[in-house]
Amino acid sequence: MQVDLNADLGEGFGRWSLTDDDALLDLVSTANVACGFHAGDPEAVLRVCAAAARRGVAVAAHPSYRDLVGFGRRYVDASRSELVADVLYQLGALDGLARAAGTRVAAVKPHGALYTTAARGGEHGEAVVEAVHRFDPGLPLVCLAGSPLLELARAAGLRTVAEAFADRGYTATGELVDRRSPGALVTDPAEVAQRVVRLVAHGVVRTADGTDVAVAAESVCVHGDSPGAVAVARAVRSALEAAGVEVRAVPA
Repeated sequence: MQVDLNADLGEGFGRWSLTDDDALLDLVSTANVACGFHAGDPEAVLRVCAAAARRGVAVAAHPSYRDLVGFGRRYVDASRSELVADVLYQLGALDGLARAAGTRVAAVKPHGALYTTAARGGEHGEAVVEAVHRFDPGLPLVCLAGSPLLELARAAGLRTVAEAFADRGYTATGELVDRRSPGALVTDPAEVAQRVVRLVAHGVVRTADGTDVAVAAESVCVHGDSPGAVAVARAVRSALEAAGVEVRAVPA
């Protein structure tokens, strides 16, 4: 068995930082690097890309709605053409910094509200797919496992990576619990680690209402800005290795 373990990194701006990038880079196989629209100033992004390159950690672009104040967690009613351009702009910026750091963009994973909205398909899902296809049709798009976006991307000829979340609550339909609702986050490292091993080994995750839902995922995310993120990621990595699961990035 094998799985990609990813985290969202570079999520600071100037003197403010939300993520312990160096500690998390020692634990994950893919770093989803902020592209400036929800977090990530150029110097910090370059630093994260260089640190990832030194460790052999893959770099994924983490584009967002244009929402720096709201950390990309607010829906933005952008037109399709505007969103295509915004995503392309972010991919280009990160690609340039990654190349300068001796690595490259290996995948694309939308952030926050854009991730959630695009997962449902619709115009914003189509915009994300179009932007990735126009930038590089060989670049994999990371999508919520079981979401309409997976089929939308595959129909457009994109490679996809189905993703699950280690530290987020799930509904009975396989969607993520709204961050404003009880059960949205799972913070106990031991509980998260147990959930991930069960997910990888058996393809199921316990939902917020106590039932099980089937989730088939190639990649598992630990949020870098969650409370105790490093402890959670360390527990997950240790539990996976103890269960005989190889942690490695999805081949680009």
